[in-house]
Amino acid sequence: MSGTGDDEALPRTPPRGDRGGGPRRIDARCLLGSAGEAIIVHGRQEYRLRRTNSDKLILTK
Repeated sequence: MSGTGDDEALPRTPPRGDRGGGPRRIDARCLLGSAGEAIIVHGRQEYRLRRTNSDKLILTK
């Protein structure tokens, strides 16, 4: 991603109580970091997830 080391603070494996088969819950602040955006890679496509000035999330291709 940005190479700032923000992703190093994220857990590599889900906590024991989070293995129930449901969707993973990730706090957007952890995902977006101080930059307020993240690039999500899915296959060969990249998507940008960003926080708007009105504190909403937008995912664009």
